[in-house]
Amino acid sequence: MARKSKSNLSELYLEENKDQIYENALAEIQSFELPLGTTLRSVYDDQPNAHQRFMEKLDACIRNHDREIEKMCNFHHQGFVDAITELLKVRADAEKLKVQVTDTNRRLQDAGKEVIAQTEEIIRCRVQQRNITTVVEKLQLCLPVLEMYSKLKEQMKVKRYYSALKTMEQLENLYLPRVSQYRFCQIMIENLPKLREEIKEISMSDLKDFLESIRKHSDRIGETAMKQAQQQKTFSTALQKQNNVNYGRNMHLGRSRILESKNEITLKRTFEEDDEHEEEVLTAQDLVDFSPVYRCLHIYSVLGDGEIFENYYRKQRRKQARLVLQPQSSMHETVEGYRRYFSQIVGFFVVEDHILHVTQGLVTRTYTDELWNMALSKIIAVLRTHSSYCSDPDLVLELKNLIVVFADTLQGYGFPVNRLFDLLFEIRDQYNETLLKKWSGLFRDIFEADNYSPIPVANEEEYKIVISKFPFQDPELDKQSFPKKLPMSQSVPQIYIQVKEFIYASLKFSESLHRSSTEIDDMLRKSTNLLLTRTLSSCLQNLIKKPHIGLTELVQIIINTTHLEQACKYLEDFISNITNISQVTVHTARLYGLSTFKDARHAAEGEIYTKLNQKIDEFIQIADYDWTMSESDGRASGYLMDLINFLRSTFQVFTHLPNNNNDHAAMSGKVAQTACMSACQHLSTSLMQMLLDGELKQISMGAIQQFNLDVIQCELFASSEPVPGFQGDTLQLAFIDLRQLLDLFMVWDWSTYLADYGQATSKYLRVSPSTALTLLEKVHRGMKDSSKKNNIFAQFRKNDRDKQKLIETVVKQLRSLVNGMSQHT
Repeated sequence: MARKSKSNLSELYLEENKDQIYENALAEIQSFELPLGTTLRSVYDDQPNAHQRFMEKLDACIRNHDREIEKMCNFHHQGFVDAITELLKVRADAEKLKVQVTDTNRRLQDAGKEVIAQTEEIIRCRVQQRNITTVVEKLQLCLPVLEMYSKLKEQMKVKRYYSALKTMEQLENLYLPRVSQYRFCQIMIENLPKLREEIKEISMSDLKDFLESIRKHSDRIGETAMKQAQQQKTFSTALQKQNNVNYGRNMHLGRSRILESKNEITLKRTFEEDDEHEEEVLTAQDLVDFSPVYRCLHIYSVLGDGEIFENYYRKQRRKQARLVLQPQSSMHETVEGYRRYFSQIVGFFVVEDHILHVTQGLVTRTYTDELWNMALSKIIAVLRTHSSYCSDPDLVLELKNLIVVFADTLQGYGFPVNRLFDLLFEIRDQYNETLLKKWSGLFRDIFEADNYSPIPVANEEEYKIVISKFPFQDPELDKQSFPKKLPMSQSVPQIYIQVKEFIYASLKFSESLHRSSTEIDDMLRKSTNLLLTRTLSSCLQNLIKKPHIGLTELVQIIINTTHLEQACKYLEDFISNITNISQVTVHTARLYGLSTFKDARHAAEGEIYTKLNQKIDEFIQIADYDWTMSESDGRASGYLMDLINFLRSTFQVFTHLPNNNNDHAAMSGKVAQTACMSACQHLSTSLMQMLLDGELKQISMGAIQQFNLDVIQCELFASSEPVPGFQGDTLQLAFIDLRQLLDLFMVWDWSTYLADYGQATSKYLRVSPSTALTLLEKVHRGMKDSSKKNNIFAQFRKNDRDKQKLIETVVKQLRSLVNGMSQHT
């Protein structure tokens, strides 16, 4: 039962639930205007009988609504009838009102036509006004663009390209974006890149013209810069020279007149040049228009191609530097060639320095230093090569001055120039060599023109002229009355003057080298020493060796060298006065003139002795002895008498040389004594060689006697004191060897010779066994030959045989002595 009641309750619940579902569906159908598919599907998806039951519910719902509608109509029916009745009553009034409204509307329309026309006119005017306002606003936007573009065209026309680029930048960034919708703006935008390229091309063309211009004007720029640098140093240099002149006047007034006058002339000329150049001072900007490079730099910087421009500029300038540094092949021939070369280089680097300081980044100090180091190496190589071709010292000096001005100019612009001054020291050596060559020719000309006789002075004026040129002092000569003769020849003061001129010339090169006075003094002394020890010494040696220089000239040369040697101390004073360096300074070099002139004197003395000996040899060569004569002529040979007469006259010339000075007298006397002794010794040796000549096979006693007469004449000459000053028989000792040998044969004192041989008291101490043996063998052969010719005289045969036996005995003993001497040695 309980189970059954539960199932009934369940069925009842389901039934109620279904009714509720149908009601909900009906409510949705009534309330929603959406598609009913979902609602209807939920109804039909239930039990198979759901459709029927739903329709039943729907019909019941419809009947309920019909009943409600009917109730509502019944309720409002009377009101509806009343409303219709009221409406019928007002229909007549409505028709009347309609007629009135229509008439009013007609009259209103007729009255409003004019208003409408005026209103339409007002609307049209307001539209026009609005359009005009819009146009004005747009024109206000476009006019600045057009003005800027017109300005751009004008700037292009007058070549203000940098301003044109700025105008383009303003157009692009500020003006064109405001009106970019217009066609003309698009045209402008398309033209701007073309204008930029045009500006680049034009500015690059201007730059090329600028580079060509500075290449052509670099020499003018450099010349101007060098003149300005030279002017800056001229005044101080001139004052320094003036101070040196004043110092020299106080220290050595009489010996510095030439220096003073030269420096005063230089100072005057310097001041005049300063006055001339003060009128106009030009700079690189005055000579070259740098605006193209500025414009091009700014233009490329604005366009963002600054690095391209810098690389192009530096590349082109490097090419120009190589062209500038390439010298002409004939540059070394004239100073103008060097000046043009230096001016171009200075002009090039002056321009680079100007560009460095007025631009930022176009060139840098590193770039200019690198370019200068490259150029400096090339310049030094070129100058070293071309200066080696210069043989004119004046040209070398001009080159040095140009190098100094060149170096000072570039140093003023901040370029290091120490290597150039080092090069100047190399050129200085070459300059000294050219000076030495030039002065060698001057010395040769002086020696060629000299008459090698003492300088005659007729009056006081002539004497002062000579001593103004040469520092000669002789109190003894001063006491003599005019006319008189100075001991030296004309070449001495001329040589002294030329040595001073050489010092001046050497000093010219030392100027402006930025060296101390001590270094300049040392350089002057070294170059002067070279002049004395090499050039002058060589000229003296060559002069002495010349064939036409006779004995008198040689003696005069000896006197001249003595005076030149004494003048060396005055040359040292002269150098000290020029450089203001005292000779007591520890590092001061000394002049080597003493040794130079001593060597020249020794060479002259040796040449005197040599010429005398050569003359003696010439006389000896004409000797014509009859070595087979039976008896002598009873008088000396003619050649020998001529030789002795020649020697007498020669030594008389020596003796009569001017001996005003004690030194001169001692010197000439010493030379004469040495020459006389040398001549006698050489004559004695030549006569001895004549006796012992290997080609002479035999000698007769008559020839010995004739030879003895000649030697006696020589001894008489030696004893006659041909040259004063010999003590005792000093000169006769030159013939002692001959005398003892001839006495041995004339006396035939062989027993004494052999007995006393080897003793210090021997009468024939100077006769060696070999000499005696040689001559004895020749006499022996002569006696044999004479015996054969005179064999008819029987009475003499026995004596001859005895004499020959004696000779043979003596020969044996002499040979034993010679052999003993050879074994002993």
